[in-house]
This record gives sequence, C-alpha cells and structure tokens, in this order.
Amino acid sequence: MTRPTTTAISPCFIVSEVDQTIAFYRDKLGFEQRFREPEESPFFGIIGRDGAQILIKSDREVSPLPNHKRHRYMRWDAFVYAPDPDALAAEFIDHGAEFSIPLKDTHDGLRGFEITDPDGYVLFFGRPR
Repeated sequence: MTRPTTTAISPCFIVSEVDQTIAFYRDKLGFEQRFREPEESPFFGIIGRDGAQILIKSDREVSPLPNHKRHRYMRWDAFVYAPDPDALAAEFIDHGAEFSIPLKDTHDGLRGFEITDPDGYVLFFGRPR
C-alpha cells in the first residue's frame, strides 16, 4: 500500500503589520502575496514562494514572539529547504536582502544562511551538505 504524502508546511507568524511583512518578503525575498484580507488595513495574509508559504496575522493586542526570544538556543522560526542555497543567496543579495548569518557550511552539516524579518522571525534557507 502506498503511503499518503505531504508536500509542504506553512508556519503562522504573528506580525506587527501585515503590509510591512508582505513588502519585506516580496521585495527582498521574491515571495508573492497569495492572500490579503481585508484590502484596507489587512490583519491576515498569505505569502509564498514555490512550496514555501507563511501565514501572517496581526493583532494589536498580541506582539510577535520569535523563538529566539523564548529560548536562546531556538534561533529558527522556519527552515526553508533550498536545493541551491548559493544561487538563492545571490538572488537575495541582488534584491538588497541582508543576512543575519551569511551563507556558509554549518557545524551541524548544513549549507545555508539566515535572514531575520522585520518582526525578528529567523528563517534558515538551505539544505544538508
């Protein structure tokens, strides 16, 4: 019997402002806006690039809380698998993205880089070496 498969996972980030988050991911990382509601002053959105997708929600009474603020050893909020992290890093640099950790081979057998978004969420883009 063939096992059912899954193809992606979409983390949900609480953000300070949906439009600001959409602009960052679109302009710096090449993500597309897949959903935004409502049109004026949105409180929810979906952004994605290929199979990577993030749901974003803002609420004036709830502040963003990236993992590293909860526990210093839990740096990443998302791992984005990138088969060619070198090419992806070059594209991001061309769009003015700044890395919080530059492209490198890590001590734990990965090759990739980290980017921190405007609310402090840390995304690792890379793959096993």
